[in-house]
Amino acid sequence: MRLIHSPACIDEGTAWLAARDPRWATARQVAGSIPLRRHADGFPRLLLSIVSQQVSTAAADAIWARLEARGLTDPAAILSATDEDLRAAGLSRQKARYARALAGTPIDYPALRTLPTEEVVRRLTAVPGIGPWTAEIYAMFALGHADAFAPGDLALQEGARLLFALPDRPTERALRAMAAEWSPWRAVAARLLWGYYGVVRSREGVR
Repeated sequence: MRLIHSPACIDEGTAWLAARDPRWATARQVAGSIPLRRHADGFPRLLLSIVSQQVSTAAADAIWARLEARGLTDPAAILSATDEDLRAAGLSRQKARYARALAGTPIDYPALRTLPTEEVVRRLTAVPGIGPWTAEIYAMFALGHADAFAPGDLALQEGARLLFALPDRPTERALRAMAAEWSPWRAVAARLLWGYYGVVRSREGVR
């Protein structure tokens, strides 16, 4: 299984994609520097994903800071916390339930590092509160899977529409089908699409 470890991996993936479709070279030129975006894996990363659902980045950062200050970032602490503790840290009732479900699920995080993306997604989405997007993003950035992709991501859909001059934003199913051609470097394609979309959106006011 190919993993992304460094900017050199992104360069390799970009070259592979651009050799098959020059529009990827355009995306890289427009986007400029492509961040590696590798994160530590494990329970805290998935808990942060739950915290970040349907709130702004600033709000998620504030909630996470309160959880860290209260020592509520490991499974044992979450399971022993009261509803009042979790609400005081900023978790809604639903997110507190998801956090407890994650804490109470015996996930072998080191073992996930050796599994293919499809199996990682299957295992993680069995946990309430963890959907395909969260699991795919975890595989991409926490595990470094070079071929992981999140076709349900709206920015990726819009980036694909812009880069490939599509008449409409592709659906999740359509984008997944498109992305099959970008294997084994779909995670690099995702980084390029995010970067390209971010620049074009700023220039043209795309919504």
